Amino acid sequence: MRPNHHLAHLLPRLAAGPVPGLAVSLAISLVIGLTAGAAQAEVQTKAISYEDEGIPLTGYLYWDDAIQGDRPGILVIHEWWGLNDYAKQRARMLAELGYVAFAADMYGNDQVTDQPAQAREWMQAVTVDPELWRQRANAGLAQLKAAADVDAEQIAAIGYCFGGGTVLQMAYGGADLDGIVSFHGSFPAAPEESIGKIKPEILILHGQADSFVAPEVVSNFQNKLEEAGANWEMDIYGGARHGFTNPNAGDYGLENLQHDPQADARSWQRMQRFFDEIFAD
Repeated sequence: MRPNHHLAHLLPRLAAGPVPGLAVSLAISLVIGLTAGAAQAEVQTKAISYEDEGIPLTGYLYWDDAIQGDRPGILVIHEWWGLNDYAKQRARMLAELGYVAFAADMYGNDQVTDQPAQAREWMQAVTVDPELWRQRANAGLAQLKAAADVDAEQIAAIGYCFGGGTVLQMAYGGADLDGIVSFHGSFPAAPEESIGKIKPEILILHGQADSFVAPEVVSNFQNKLEEAGANWEMDIYGGARHGFTNPNAGDYGLENLQHDPQADARSWQRMQRFFDEIFAD
């Protein structure tokens, strides 16, 4: 996928030319030029404005311009705080892995907060109607699929906290995705109408010590996924609380929010293996 992968074929051809010394010099210049270009290439970002139900939304697209051609796209859904720097950073990290990533906006009007009460109010306004909840997420998905260099046949979605519940709702609604990943997400149970209709493979990454999710909620969630015939897996990290991937989790003043470096690193690695599997074809 990198621009330098053709050099091994170019060098022998140049060296075999009518003026070998000149050919070698040209080859060396070509190597230096392409290497310099690759070194200058970096992850790019672009704000994209769109709307849903008349609400103005702004998401952020990330891609590595050193990579040529179409590649899988990943939708990123933020925590209940809104589309803040943390969600954008995760999208950037995905671009560094070689994907095109789109950090979607679920609230609109640039609404971001660090106050739990405000975050809860905005989240509830979106989640009160599951159909509208999915519609808002799918509006972001449409922006990703329409982006340049995205292979629209290879798409996944990840979400954090509220975003984890959001990507699950997308799956329940039959979204055309290869896979979804929920990081310390909420656990909306698969509804009866989703039975036999869940297309994406599902990976749940959950903290065992997350007091926001009672054990009976976890059990019901798992049972409903089985009843729906979903292809799912849940990895549980012992001692990890809610927000375990977010280095700033402890800044919000909630005891249940805590970064766990080990669970953070392991869950990110598990996500990468999951993408390798679902995008293998």
